[in-house]
Amino acid sequence: MAVDTTSEANGFYKLNWMQRIGYGSGDLAQNLIFQTVACYLMLYLTTVLKIDPAFVSGLILGVRALDCIWSPVVGRYIDNHNPKFGKYRSYLLYGGIPLTIAACLLMLPSVAEWDMTMKIVYATVSYTLLSMIYSVVNIPYGSIMASMTRDNDEVLKLTSTRMVCANIGQIIVQAGFPIGLAMVLHETINWEQASFMAIGTIPAFIILPSLPILKKMFGKKGLYYLLLAIGFVGFAILYVIGKFFDVAELNIVVQGAKVMTGVGLLVGSLMWALVPEVITEAEYRTGNRPAATVNALAGVAFKAGFSVAGFITPLVMGWVGFNFASEESALPTAPNAWFTVTSVFAVAGFILLLFCFKGCQERIATTPEKPVTYGEMFKEFAANKCLQLMICIFITVFLASFISAPVNAYYPKLADYSETAKEALLWFTTIIPAALLIVVGLLIYKYPLTDEKLDEMNREIEARNK
Repeated sequence: MAVDTTSEANGFYKLNWMQRIGYGSGDLAQNLIFQTVACYLMLYLTTVLKIDPAFVSGLILGVRALDCIWSPVVGRYIDNHNPKFGKYRSYLLYGGIPLTIAACLLMLPSVAEWDMTMKIVYATVSYTLLSMIYSVVNIPYGSIMASMTRDNDEVLKLTSTRMVCANIGQIIVQAGFPIGLAMVLHETINWEQASFMAIGTIPAFIILPSLPILKKMFGKKGLYYLLLAIGFVGFAILYVIGKFFDVAELNIVVQGAKVMTGVGLLVGSLMWALVPEVITEAEYRTGNRPAATVNALAGVAFKAGFSVAGFITPLVMGWVGFNFASEESALPTAPNAWFTVTSVFAVAGFILLLFCFKGCQERIATTPEKPVTYGEMFKEFAANKCLQLMICIFITVFLASFISAPVNAYYPKLADYSETAKEALLWFTTIIPAALLIVVGLLIYKYPLTDEKLDEMNREIEARNK
């Protein structure tokens, strides 16, 4: 007998806008912290604390290597337990408080007055703790989406809402951090720099709400290819302007090209819609729904892209002779200002996590009768070709997104630096991201799960459950 996919009894739940926005607020909350780290931690460590860029590169890579071990531990624990306030929602509370505290302490102003050894120790400990606590919130948060509904259209709406909220957090941090520093110090705000840092986020507020319509027009893969092509052209324009013209004189064209790059990098936001698909495919094959485990591995891939970017950028810039500590900084270096802005974002994030906790409703969340072992986790990874491909896509697209993040603030001031430094900045802000977008397109071409195939899997899973 056919299963009615519109029936909520079969797990194809319809969500209202309060539930979607409530869930999305969690991504806004986390991005207030994550974007601060991704875009500004490297600059803080090298220009405020004056720590050697080579050490900063090693620190970022080392913490992410540790996270590759830590995240599966968190995912396994979550999949095997069922806390009182919700299998996944509970961790928004359990992890939210220490996450806020750790974020505030990351840029403690008194550290700038310590000797270099103590600065290095403090930076290592504070960043490691923040990263570990972040996983305790981020992994279960991602798992909530797969527990709210099986309906692919609803998942797409939930993803687009979540990513709009995430991009709100991104634009608040990328533009708001330099603006906040200037306000705290009562300095003149550099609006051109602030807008360049954040304007690439603008397409998210147009494209993401239109995803259901755009998907019908171009198809899932066709939409990805279109966005990637626009982004590639945008990076090419930025390279030509930076290489042969005065960036300041062509500011309008530069801002337009930055918007185009934001369109291409928006594919990174859309990739999170693949996570529930991969979870469904695993449930179809095995009978278990390893939501937290898959989200943990997706999180590792996401952070791997971010960490490789954070490792390469300061290291290579140092090799070409660009010393962040001695060159003119793109941002003010007053420690109190950095601490104040970071703390404001962290506290606002905690309030939003509470709102997310109240707004989410878990309906499809199961705990295995027998605890999932690490061996079973790795067997699933080895057997799940969709998961392997998804992880490759995540690493590549987020490497493209974050490879330029630490030096974007320098692009509007290219004329102030030497030809060697200028060339290195152009590689990281234009050439490397453009090449990575091509690789993302090739990986997406190989992704096998269509919407029709997923609907068929979901119907069979629900039929089994009956």
